[in-house]
Amino acid sequence: MKYRQLGNTDIQVSEVTFGCWELGGGQWDKQSDEVNISAIQKAFELGIHTFDTAEGYGQGHSEEIVGQALEGKRKDCIIATKVSPSHLKPADVRSSAETSLKRLCVDYVDIYYIHWPNKDIPLADTLSELNKLKDEGLIRAIGASNFSIDLLKEASNYARIDVIQPEYSLLHRGIEPEIIPYCQENHIGIMSYSSIAKGILTGAFHNGKATVKETDFRNNRRLFLPEHLEKEQPLIDLLKQIAETKQVTLSEIAISWLLHQPALTSAIVGTQNEKHLAENTRAIDVTLTADELKQLDQVSTQVLSGIDG
Repeated sequence: MKYRQLGNTDIQVSEVTFGCWELGGGQWDKQSDEVNISAIQKAFELGIHTFDTAEGYGQGHSEEIVGQALEGKRKDCIIATKVSPSHLKPADVRSSAETSLKRLCVDYVDIYYIHWPNKDIPLADTLSELNKLKDEGLIRAIGASNFSIDLLKEASNYARIDVIQPEYSLLHRGIEPEIIPYCQENHIGIMSYSSIAKGILTGAFHNGKATVKETDFRNNRRLFLPEHLEKEQPLIDLLKQIAETKQVTLSEIAISWLLHQPALTSAIVGTQNEKHLAENTRAIDVTLTADELKQLDQVSTQVLSGIDG
């Protein structure tokens, strides 16, 4: 595994972060807790020492699983969690943080994100409390997830924003025009979620092996609509072509593309499958040529123009 500095902090995060959304259940079909605890521990063995969860993942169950899996490893790992948008009043922020610490079985978290903004609660009030938690040593870094450029700039007036967590992949590139330059200018880390577009960039939904069940929350997501799956085919074909030449998986190429983006700090990837976990980890060693990066950029842009247009 390789590691990168998080913004201006002294925190070193693994280039691939283990995303723990699926482990909480909720919207996802969940494996047993024993299977998921084993997956986290396997990730740690493979060098992934950064783990991302939230109080909203399975109503806190994901945090509990992370806490159990990493027992005795606290000093050797980086743990990030998030406060839900309904808990952004100062008293609620503190209560949520304290509850998350208990679930995680730790006395501090390395990164504490605002999971989603809440227009009904002043951002200044929320960040004032986060500053207090940071001063008290309960959190080491303040993060913002799913923030627009305007909200990110506003937040920076009230606190040092150390890292953002946006949706970013070959099929989600909305942060590139404004948010990425702002983060680069202000030394703000970027940790991408949905790094393989909730599974689309594995190719599984285009080669006939996987379908989205009617009960699956992804069923109505725009990228999974039948007409959009069809428009995504050229990108999947290119990923397959590059993957075959390097004898790796499509997901490894998709993750490697992210890691080649100069502003990215870490790609968050979730899985309950240890085989996929090993593949995701190997992405750090995949090198893409300038020509391959150019092709991926061009085809990705064309595909997105067809979907978003």
